[in-house]
Formats: sequence, structure tokens, C-alpha cells
Amino acid sequence: MGSLRLARTLILLSVSLLLLLKSSTILAQEEEEEVDFPPLLDADDIAYFFERNDLDGLHWALTNVFERSDRNHDSAKIQHPLPEQLVSRGGGSTYTTAYKLKMDLEQAQYLVTQLRRDRDQEMAAFLETHVVPLYQKVLDRIPPLDQLQRTRGLYPFQPHDKQLGIEAIYNKALYAPQFGQLKDPNTGQVLPVLNPNLDLDRIQRQWMGEEQDSTPGIVVVDDILNPAALSRIRQLLLEKTVWYQTKMPLQFGGYAGAYIDDGLNDRILLQLSMELYQALPRIMAGHFLRYLWAYRYDAEYTGINLHADEAAVNVNLWLTPDDANLDPTSGGLVVFTAKPPPDWEFTKYNTDTDFVRDELLKPTQFANVTIPHKQNRAVLFDSALFHQTDQYKFRKGYENCRINLTLLYGTMQRGSSKKKNQPQSHGSEL
Repeated sequence: MGSLRLARTLILLSVSLLLLLKSSTILAQEEEEEVDFPPLLDADDIAYFFERNDLDGLHWALTNVFERSDRNHDSAKIQHPLPEQLVSRGGGSTYTTAYKLKMDLEQAQYLVTQLRRDRDQEMAAFLETHVVPLYQKVLDRIPPLDQLQRTRGLYPFQPHDKQLGIEAIYNKALYAPQFGQLKDPNTGQVLPVLNPNLDLDRIQRQWMGEEQDSTPGIVVVDDILNPAALSRIRQLLLEKTVWYQTKMPLQFGGYAGAYIDDGLNDRILLQLSMELYQALPRIMAGHFLRYLWAYRYDAEYTGINLHADEAAVNVNLWLTPDDANLDPTSGGLVVFTAKPPPDWEFTKYNTDTDFVRDELLKPTQFANVTIPHKQNRAVLFDSALFHQTDQYKFRKGYENCRINLTLLYGTMQRGSSKKKNQPQSHGSEL
């Protein structure tokens, strides 16, 4: 394990060195192509660049790894098969779910309409004539959930699906442009993404419990992004075909995931992560970005079950317009105020929610802070706190999907309590 980390460190150091040379010499461009990129960057790699304020290096490393992965629609550029880590968390290319494929179909149809508007006629035609009908044919063949009990709702692609060509397009980066930073059209200067009117001091006092009626470690921030950034990030999440993760619908509900190490690597998102870090030093001090993801939810399912995330600070940002939410009093997040004791093992307590409810939450009478959904609202909270998606009722339709963006900083700061029996793992969270 130590030699692997050493090798990874040497690779990252060579990446950083090449970045310094790249802008000034042709030789650097040639050597850049010879870097032996790993098949996947991990949280330590992301934090390595972030700690050094090297977002250019982080973006360059993430995009190069992704372009060499099995997600590339051009098979000639693929250098690595899908890592088992991506497959086991639901991002494989040999299976799907009905709700996930329906989302992909709706996204392809949405892109056809958007790209026809003098943006990319060739891609619009490819999606309309090839991708949309193929997705529809495979979707029509997926049995109802009661016939997929053995796989908990997963549908392995059948020979007929493969003959149609599903493996050539499913979970591929069919349309994955880079959404860069917002810039002033006259000066080219990079524009901020955070709302300039945020009361940053008050946000930090609330986090520390220094404000009246505040709950330490839980802060709600409305209108966190400026309007241009909100529009741009929402466009990114609607258009970019990087929603590769599905879940077992009979066990975990119905939502698709996109991740920083698997295509969700856009420069504007990295800028957001750094602006948050620099704007809130009392909250973020020493907690570097380690991960980032987005989830998109099917209106007919429930959201994410009770869990905690392995981080110090969790930023959960909602992007869907308010008129899509049929119940403005719900649809957000439930954050329980109890933290896991330091002797609980992460993967075990995160897979046995009955144990957590009985041993940790019930003694506190399930004390929680419930935050309703609102577009451009962010919830910042101590990531060790158990939380779950609130009940939601959103309109049907692709643009009405509930979408959240999550950024994780630092490592988990567990609470303290007497030793308890630890729950047992029930395996994969696919």
C-alpha cells in the first residue's frame, strides 16, 4: 500500500511539473502525453492539488484520466477499463435500471432540442437517430420490478440489447463539453460564482453556535450562487452525459449519480469549491476538498437513506427551480444532531440504519434540523451528522428532476461516547 501511494505521489509530482513547463515549451506537450495516468484519482489526490491551490493541475489531471477511461465514446482513446470501484458503486456499463435508462433517454431528448439551436447539429442528429431509439428499445424490454427481485431491480443487458449496440453508447461520454469559468466578455477576467451579498461572518458564527437559535455545525445559506453561476451550473447538470451511477431501486431508491473522478470535473465546479473554502475560513480551515458529486432523483422514488459521509464539512446545494417542487415545505434534507462515536467503523454503521436509529438517534428522540428544498439554497453541515433526503414530491419531467450538488471537505470529525456494539455490514450499496 505504501509503495502504491509513493508511486501515486510521484505521478502527481510529475503532473505538476509538466503543468509548469506546458505553457512555454513544445517539449512539455510531448512529455505530457507520456505521463502514466492512474485509472482513477482518489480523495487524497484531489486534496493534494487543492491544498496547493492548484485547480489548473487538478482539472488537468481529472480530465486526462477521464479521457483515457472506458467512458470515452472513441474506443481508440481508451487506455483503462472501468475500475472496479466505479462498477461496484453502480457505474458499470453491463447493467442498468429502468429509472436510470429513462433518465438517460430524457436527457438525450432534451439535448436534441437544445443542440439544434445552432449549437451542435451533428450531435443532435446522432442523438435523435441513434441514441434515442436505441434507449427506447432497451427500456421497453426491461421487466417490471417484481420480476427483478433477485437483482434488487438491476437489469443486466441481454444478448438482444447488445446486438442493438447498447454497450457502445450506455454510460459513455456522448456529450461532455467542459463548462469553464464565467468570464467578463470585455476584459476576459474570471467572474466569481458566489453571491457577493452573502453575510460570510454571520454564516460562520452560525456554524460555531454563536448566533441566537443557531445549531452548531448546521447552517442554511439561501441564494448562495450569483444568478449567472446558478444558470451555468444548472445547464451543466442538465446537459453533460456523466450520470453513470444507478442504485438498486428495491433497496436504495431511485437516483443517478455523477462524480468528480468520473466526468464531473468542470472548471466552474472546482472554482466553486475553492471560493467556498476561501470565503469561510473558520469553517473550512485545514479541510481541503476531497470529493464532489451530484445526484438526480426520479420523482416516483424516495431519496437517499439515513447515512453519514466521510468528511468534515458537507455542502449540499439544490439546483432545481422552486416551481418543480409540489410541496415547498418538504423535499430537502433531514440532519440529525447526533454524531457517531469515534469507535464506530464507518462502513458498518453506514449500512445498518436500524442499529443507528436504535443506538444513536432514539436516545436523542431523533433530534434533527429539517430544511425544506429551495433552489439555490445550500446546507452546510458537519458531515459526521447522520442525514437523509426528506420526503419529496416533484413534478414529472426531465427539467423538474430534483438535483443536488454535494461538496465534501476534510475528514470526518467523530463525536465521543461510550463504546457500543458495532453494526454488521450488509455489503455493497449498489
